[in-house]
Amino acid sequence: MPKDTSIKSVLIIGSGPIVIGQACEFDYAGSQSARSIREEGIEVILINSNPATIMTDPSMADHIYLKPLTTKSIIEILKEHPQIDAVLPTMGGQTALNLCLEAEEKGIWQDFGVKLIGVDVNAINITEDREQFKQLLERINVPTAPAKTATSYLEGKEIAQEFGFPLVIRPSFTLGGTGAAVVYKKEDFDELLTRGLEASPIHEVLIDKALMGWKEYELELLRDKNDNVVIICSIENMDPMGIHTGDSITVAPAMTLSDTTFQKLRDYAILMMRSIGNFAGGCNVQFAVSPDEKEDIVAIEINPRVSRSSALASKATGYPIAKIASKLALGYNLDELQNQITKSTSALFEPTLDYVIVKIPRWNFDKFEGSDRTLGLQMKSVGEVMGIGRSFQEALHKATQSLEIKRNGLGADGKGYKDYEQIIEKLTYASWDRVFVIYDAIAMGIPLSRIHEITRIDMWFLKQYEELYVLEKEISNYKVSNLPKELLLEAKQKGFADRQLAHMMNCLESEVHTLRMEQKINRVFKLVDTCAAEFKAQTPYYYSTFEAEIEKANGERFVDNESVVTEKKKVIVLGSGPNRIGQGIEFDYSCVHGVLAAKECGYETIMINCNPETVSTDFDTADKLYFEPVFWEHIYDIIQHEKPEGVIVQLGGQTALKLADKLSKYGIKIIGTSFDALDLAEDRGRFSDLLTELHIPFPRFGIAETADEASKLADSLDFPLLIRPSYVLGGQGMKIVINKKELEEHVIDLLKTIPGNKLLLDHYLAGAIEAEADAICDADGNVYIIGIMEHIEPCGVHSGDSNATLPPFNLGEFVMQQIKDHTHKIARALKTVGLINIQFAIKDDTVYIIEANPRASRTVPFIAKAYGEPYVNYATKVMLGHNKVTDFDFNPQLKGYAIKQPVFSFSKFPNVNKALGPEMKSTGESILFIDDLKDDQFYELYSRRKMYLSK
Repeated sequence: MPKDTSIKSVLIIGSGPIVIGQACEFDYAGSQSARSIREEGIEVILINSNPATIMTDPSMADHIYLKPLTTKSIIEILKEHPQIDAVLPTMGGQTALNLCLEAEEKGIWQDFGVKLIGVDVNAINITEDREQFKQLLERINVPTAPAKTATSYLEGKEIAQEFGFPLVIRPSFTLGGTGAAVVYKKEDFDELLTRGLEASPIHEVLIDKALMGWKEYELELLRDKNDNVVIICSIENMDPMGIHTGDSITVAPAMTLSDTTFQKLRDYAILMMRSIGNFAGGCNVQFAVSPDEKEDIVAIEINPRVSRSSALASKATGYPIAKIASKLALGYNLDELQNQITKSTSALFEPTLDYVIVKIPRWNFDKFEGSDRTLGLQMKSVGEVMGIGRSFQEALHKATQSLEIKRNGLGADGKGYKDYEQIIEKLTYASWDRVFVIYDAIAMGIPLSRIHEITRIDMWFLKQYEELYVLEKEISNYKVSNLPKELLLEAKQKGFADRQLAHMMNCLESEVHTLRMEQKINRVFKLVDTCAAEFKAQTPYYYSTFEAEIEKANGERFVDNESVVTEKKKVIVLGSGPNRIGQGIEFDYSCVHGVLAAKECGYETIMINCNPETVSTDFDTADKLYFEPVFWEHIYDIIQHEKPEGVIVQLGGQTALKLADKLSKYGIKIIGTSFDALDLAEDRGRFSDLLTELHIPFPRFGIAETADEASKLADSLDFPLLIRPSYVLGGQGMKIVINKKELEEHVIDLLKTIPGNKLLLDHYLAGAIEAEADAICDADGNVYIIGIMEHIEPCGVHSGDSNATLPPFNLGEFVMQQIKDHTHKIARALKTVGLINIQFAIKDDTVYIIEANPRASRTVPFIAKAYGEPYVNYATKVMLGHNKVTDFDFNPQLKGYAIKQPVFSFSKFPNVNKALGPEMKSTGESILFIDDLKDDQFYELYSRRKMYLSK
């Protein structure tokens, strides 16, 4: 049946600011959905309060509303656009579903004649209300864990008495496992039950018997109006039940599942999807399977929307779930739609993988001092990476190399744990680095049976680890001069990095690389094609691997490389890797716009990134996508293969910037600002000399490499002092200290965590106002300031954690002129080509420089949205030398003020100090537009501005 012709206009609800449990996978889903619906000639109206997303870009929809996600905003939009026929809430995570339900309860959709597509209200209610869901599963004979719901403290106590411990508490209508917990002992029950009841908007929890140690699986489904159902992907959690899937290491396709059980899971998943309502769209179903021969199955939950896992499944298979789900919501059937990758087969097919993917979450516990770092049912990770390889071992290694936590892969880098007690403790209480600790345990000689007994991780995975360790031991017996070719090839096929091999043989990474070149062990690139190469793929989406040479009948030897290099001029854009606090979706926004601008300038665009949640890793954003770690060895091999004109590093945050030094040393052209200028801005000594030369004031500072040096410096600088390490992002390790005791403690702590780092000690300007400016500069020294923002909080709260107004609200003309003059001078002196962000402290009408970053900043997307101008597009064209700043007709449009409001995820860490300081803690942001400073919301923000400042 073709699309529903009565639908002419659709409202898409976004997911709002990024919080732990709901990140940029919904920006990816919303962006895909908006494009998919507009392709059908249907008008798209979109609401989302997050300015950092691609989804809220003017080009994505016909009308975009950067408004708070409330029913009040929904009513305003529906009054403004009476033509809206339908609402699609399944692309905006739990936030969108909850808002949709609230609007339904208030009769808003009915009042305006708007119908719900992609899901129905009953399906949301049944799947979110734990009691209704349990009853449904009993009716359709799908097994569940023994469980009961409680809506009061007393009911909860009675259930606990009946079931005994351990128990699981799961609140209804929450996201990312908020408020969920495993209760092992009676003493913890009261507190965790109260927390669960408070977390649920309807004060209801499901208490069930804990299936600790059972294996966990997820299936991603799509269904059309004719009741055709396809299973897009099976995902296995390496971590057993008891750890939230968002915090689990997951593998696709499922590795340790018998075919019989897989068929049962399929049947149950399809039965569950059909029973929750008659709607067309996507679903995610989770199951637990007993780890014995019986393989008993228990259904855990079903989400009738696109999810974190569907972004992962889309990138893992190349099947764009959100795009197809949107078409199904419009009435199409699967057999009427095209497979987006092959362009020659239908969408009514189930993808086949001839590779393995491994997802590893990325945590940021260092930002939450005193937080409980053990993993459980409540999600704590802030991002994730995905590795693609021809084997589990290769994919696991590539994922660990993508994390950017100063590890070169599993083991073989001298950074493993050596203490028996510590290893056992980290295995027992699932830790964020358990993926590495398993390797350390094997290296220490702890038997696999003991590791399995503690972690309940399936023996198959543990044996894969053991094979890697055995190979490491074998290679360690050789020198780089006598390593057999077959061992080197095996190590590369199993994902070991050149750096790890160099560590094993006690030589340089470059020597291993040279040996590889001599032995012709080169990286080859393979297509992600959804169909295991049974049909020709039209979409250039690649991953790398290593293959043994094939010999033809005529004796010619070759390896099969599927990435064909064209004659076109090319540019590589380095992505920003996994999301984390301090480097989030805003850098992905910049990367995507960089790619699109380079395309407009006639370049073939190549994207390298490893984050499955993002728009930059969508198969049709760049001309070519390499889903690879943003890790030197991988990047260098791609550059050698593609031979681009140059590499863009200033759009991918600190991740890409850190590689500028290497690129420069290897003679690879950095497009835009040179490495020397980037380094000059980071090197406080050189930068201060430059400021002195330019007669620009900056706070007095000094550089220390030991606690002794820091103590001596303190005498000349005066307290309070701001301490910060070099080359970090998001204010990592920054602190304000007010006496020598605090100074010594913090310096020792910093040098322990970041050894060999130069520490900067600034005299902290107490009570100063903070402001920042973003600008674009070209090679001729033309500078255009795209925006100046004033922070509402005083100097000392990290800029990412401050409420900030555009334009400034109380900086006089004299101060504004200094900011403009300083920005122009610094941008030119650093020979900036592209974007630059400069931060200022203002005290007694003097403007001091805090720092300058010649790259895209966190605030660029915000300013672009507030003023309605494509600044990253302009900046990229300037970087490529295609345009000068003077070529653009800048015309910013903003009535009143735009306020950037940070959003925190402290609810995931109940015992953490919530005070703000120089180290960034916010996970996302929203935008608020006000007409004038008399607005109540501005007044409230301003009156609380000093409340959270901590030292």
